[in-house]
Amino acid sequence: MASRLRTFRWALLALLLAAGTALAHEAAMGVVEFRELRAGAYLGRWQKEPVIGGERVRFSVPAHCVLRMPQLVCGDKGLVGTLGIDNLGVDMSAVLVRVTPLNGETKSYTLTTASPQATIVAAGAPTWATWIELARTYVNYGIDHILLGVDHLLFVLGLVWLVRGGWSLFKTITAFTIGHSVSLAAAAFGWIGIPERPLNACIALSIVFVGVEIVHEREGKAGISARYPWAVAGGFGLVHGIGFATALAGLGLEHSLLPVALLFFNVGVEIGQFAFVMLVLALLWAHRRLGAELPGRLGALAPGYVIGVIASFWFIGRLVKVVGGP
Repeated sequence: MASRLRTFRWALLALLLAAGTALAHEAAMGVVEFRELRAGAYLGRWQKEPVIGGERVRFSVPAHCVLRMPQLVCGDKGLVGTLGIDNLGVDMSAVLVRVTPLNGETKSYTLTTASPQATIVAAGAPTWATWIELARTYVNYGIDHILLGVDHLLFVLGLVWLVRGGWSLFKTITAFTIGHSVSLAAAAFGWIGIPERPLNACIALSIVFVGVEIVHEREGKAGISARYPWAVAGGFGLVHGIGFATALAGLGLEHSLLPVALLFFNVGVEIGQFAFVMLVLALLWAHRRLGAELPGRLGALAPGYVIGVIASFWFIGRLVKVVGGP
């Protein structure tokens, strides 16, 4: 028994170290505008320039263009074609590129690690081309965001572990989806808002709550989450959705593009969330088939304690920042 407890402690320590790394990492985000000064000649200006691994951002531009920041010269064709960034990495989540022609509206293109290139279309291009570009960019960005959002995934893992499958799990995940979709839209349009640091602390606290509920359920003291998991998932989904909205708010999209970008971003989030749930269910199925059960009380309570301890670590760190930390 003592050896099993030591193994559990070392595993828990490894998880805490991983949690600390995830907590400390903050992906950079940049915003750059190319404004046309005369036909085919643009001035590039960073509003927020990230540095990637000690290097500045390396753009790839259409073949007929020449870029020597801050000057971009594209000749008679103008800035049309494929624009990308060659050195996007894990320390950068996105770059918003704004292109402002001499006569016309500013267009925005989001480059991400999942979608590091964008196709800039000429004025008057078919509407479907713009929709395809937005879909390609923001579905990928939504998938990227949810799969890198360790705290959101840990909450979903807690729900799966608490409910364990079947119709009840479907209702629970659906309620979480509806909850975060509603608040994501409301926050993205500026109808509601919570300061980022208190919000992140609340997200961590929601995971602590689920961890405690898992422990209570395994001890035969079913709490509200075990009895009404869909209600808890929907309620906390509202909090998590505002967290998702910070990803879009940081990009500074113009209001006219926001509804479509929001739709495709949410589709990407749902794809990533569905893939994660399917992976967890597959692992649980394999676990049962192999009969790899931890013995006794330790095996029943360990998942809830691991989820709760990691989330508590996050909550304390985020609470320190709320009350005046760096």
